[in-house]
Amino acid sequence: MKKFIPVLYFILFLVLFIPGCGNESTPPSDPKAPDYEGTIVAVGDSLTEGLGVAEELAYPALLEKKLRSNSYHYRVVNAGVSGETSSGTLARIKWVLTLKPDIVILVIGANDGFRGIDPELIKTNILTIVRALKEKKVIVLLGGMQMGQNLGKEYITAFEKIYPLVAREERVGLVPFFLTGVAANPKLNQTDGIHPTAEGYRVVVDHIFPYVIEAIEAHKTNSGLP
Repeated sequence: MKKFIPVLYFILFLVLFIPGCGNESTPPSDPKAPDYEGTIVAVGDSLTEGLGVAEELAYPALLEKKLRSNSYHYRVVNAGVSGETSSGTLARIKWVLTLKPDIVILVIGANDGFRGIDPELIKTNILTIVRALKEKKVIVLLGGMQMGQNLGKEYITAFEKIYPLVAREERVGLVPFFLTGVAANPKLNQTDGIHPTAEGYRVVVDHIFPYVIEAIEAHKTNSGLP
């Protein structure tokens, strides 16, 4: 009987060890892994980051969800930083490019305006950011901003002209005012009167959605914007 023991050990070795080797060399695929058509990076300040709301309720997350429900399988990365100015975005644009964006939604300048920064400097910064993105074949969708009346008519006019001027000069997509339907509405803003609530962000997403679809179609056809 003892002479059969080595044979039994050998059979057990074949049953237990060899299947394990096969699994190690060819790991099973994850059926739940998302298959994205492209990457959208949302770049901006606290309005993009979603200050005061949960990450999944900020506009980038809500936008990805809405895109998915409409059969657009694009990943949306939240690259917003609270307190960011156009100079800050320009300083980190190389990092943004490491995210490999196909489309960038750029909403920046509000903090510059609150600080009364020279509109010419803001324009120069945004132009430089847009050109850096375009150089890497990234489609840019620019979100326009507006300022409160307390800054004076001359400053407000100069500030608001920045966005259409940049969009026209660089031939990129433009959302004329990013916060249309939300700004100055106490029901859709937090107590600071500046940052949207979760419901406010839903309104933002509904507003910018057609512009985002235009950018996606441009990406799919490699035609650029506008």
